[in-house]
Amino acid sequence: MRYAFLLALLCSPALADRQSFPPVNEAERDVTLVSFRANLLNMVAERDIEGVLSVACPDIYLSHGGNGGPDELREYLTPGPATSEQDDDNREKVVETFWSDLENTLTQPGYFNEDGEFWMPHQWQLTLPASLDPALAYFVTAQDVTLRNAPNRGAAILDLISYEVVIIRDFSPIAQYQRVLLTDGGQGYMHSDFLWPMTGYRAALAKSETGEWQLCTFVSGD
Repeated sequence: MRYAFLLALLCSPALADRQSFPPVNEAERDVTLVSFRANLLNMVAERDIEGVLSVACPDIYLSHGGNGGPDELREYLTPGPATSEQDDDNREKVVETFWSDLENTLTQPGYFNEDGEFWMPHQWQLTLPASLDPALAYFVTAQDVTLRNAPNRGAAILDLISYEVVIIRDFSPIAQYQRVLLTDGGQGYMHSDFLWPMTGYRAALAKSETGEWQLCTFVSGD
């Protein structure tokens, strides 16, 4: 992450002034990147395992503590052997979720870092303060997302939120709405579809020594 998120955690209900970080997709700066990403997305949409492996870095980074590389990537992309029908169903769901997360991440606006790598999503360049647990931070991924006073579509609208970092202390993966804390101390409920964890998936595309674009990082976590 390269831009500091100016959040001063104070001993008061308000944490900091609210800031908006509208996405700026820098991909258009390189037509070869645009073409590569489109081709990669086609392979992902078709669940083309060999195709994705063919454009992955030899040392692709996939997990914190894992071995990385094409063998680990194949494991994530391929349903493995199961000892029961339930295990088989669970494994297929895990693999399909991985494919879906990869596809979703690769469609996000991104930015070039100082090494010329292209990172997605664009909010990964934000630097959170050390005093904030990154697991509690979420990015609002759209413009004018409604902040409501109760967790339902018919509840009164308190505000419209665009491309901000918010705090969620008790995220529920099965809840349609999440209770969020704005950086100015405001609170309310937002739809889960518009909240991306700041420790969520990010992907990096980088050029090889021969100038070919490759998928070199796809990982989540802090």
